[in-house]
Formats: sequence, structure tokens, C-alpha cells
Amino acid sequence: MFELKGKKAVITGGGSGIGRATALLFARCGAAVHILDIGEAACAAVAAEIREQGGQAAAHPCDVTRQELVHASFAAIGPIDILINNAGVAHVGKADNTAEEDFDRVMAVNVKGAYNCLHAAIPRLRHNGGGVILNMASVAAWVAVPERFAYSAAKGAIMAMTLSVAKDYLEDRIRCNSISPGRVHTPFVDGFLARNYPGREAEMFERLSKTQPIGRMARPEEVAALALYLCSDEASFITGSDYPIDGGFITLNA
Repeated sequence: MFELKGKKAVITGGGSGIGRATALLFARCGAAVHILDIGEAACAAVAAEIREQGGQAAAHPCDVTRQELVHASFAAIGPIDILINNAGVAHVGKADNTAEEDFDRVMAVNVKGAYNCLHAAIPRLRHNGGGVILNMASVAAWVAVPERFAYSAAKGAIMAMTLSVAKDYLEDRIRCNSISPGRVHTPFVDGFLARNYPGREAEMFERLSKTQPIGRMARPEEVAALALYLCSDEASFITGSDYPIDGGFITLNA
């Protein structure tokens, strides 16, 4: 089950965190993985790690906010079977203290970046006879998360885009779903704590972990496992759906 042999997958933001875990897992399951990431060294390192383990991988340094660069990367990759829109940035702030440049940055990466990749990938998926798109949403699209105004808006857009794409490309045999993680322990979390709570990292990590009713943050590998299922043939009857993976955050925090 969950075999991806013969499939070609594009994973944006694949140089770290959830993207890295997904790239490694997909490669172990037989996919040829193409990693798009703005960090040249990071995506090259993940691709090299996959090849060292006997898998197939290529790195494509790319700023997903620039459509011409995205199209150039996809042209180099050729036909694909799977697109995972994972690249994203976060921001802490309310509506009245979020600077315009921060709002624009979050929207450019999280929303326009996903659109740019959809714009490049969908014709290739259609030409290939169908395929799978998986977008990374968030619990912030479902419930109010304090001081995440721009991030929540962006992830709400991702969820709406998922529904639109799923509806528009049914006849092209393109499935489109999304995942809504709760807090996931990634390098972003460690960096956020180091910048904002120097000397209190362990205390704040524990506090953030306990906001998930299950009592801990997710591991990137757990999100990757759900991504694998949704991109596999075992999920061939699923489209237009969002899957929270949140330790009970949405339903048990009331």
C-alpha cells in the first residue's frame, strides 16, 4: 500500500520541516522527488540525503512568489504526477499592528506562491492524464488563533483554492485536497522561540505544546504520513477535502 513507484512529485518548501519529511517519505515509497525551495543549500541537502538512501531526487532553488521562476523550474522537471504546495511563511500580529510589508510577504509566499505552482502544474497534470494536488492549509483557517491575522487570511485562501481546484478539474482526473496541521515541531518553531523568548525556550516550548489537547506538537513525519495517504492511489476517491491533523486542537479546545 501507499506505493509511489513511477510517480514524479514536486514538493515546495521541501528544504526543511514538513516539506523535508514529506520528500524523504515519498522517495522511500518510490517517487522521484523534485524539491523547490528558496534556500539553495537546504533543498540541495535534502536531495542529496535522498540519493544517499538510494532514492531519486533533484533540487530546484526557486522563489515561488515569482511566476517566471516557477514556470522555469516546472519546465525543467517535465511531466509530473503530484504537486504539494507546502512553501509558506508565518507572521505574528493583529490586524492593526501587522505592517503592510509583512501582510504582503505572507500573501506573496503562502497564496501567490501556491497559485504560481498551480498555474504551472495543472497543464502538466492534465497532459499526463490526471494526478494529485495537496495544499498545506492550517488550523488557523478553521478557528481563531490569537495574533495570526495575516497567516489566518492566507490559509483561509488556501482552503478556498483547494475547493475551487477540486471542482474545476474533476473531468481532468486531478484530485485536490488540503491538510490543516496544528502546531508542528519544525526548525521554524525553534527559531521563533529563540528570537522571541531567549532563555525561556524550554518553558515556552512546553506551553505551546500544551495548547494541543493531545499534549504535544506534531512531528513533521506524522504530517508527511497523511500527505502520503492523500497522494496515493488508496485515496483515489477523495477530493475537495481538508484534513486537520492537530491533536484535537479544533474540536477539543472549546
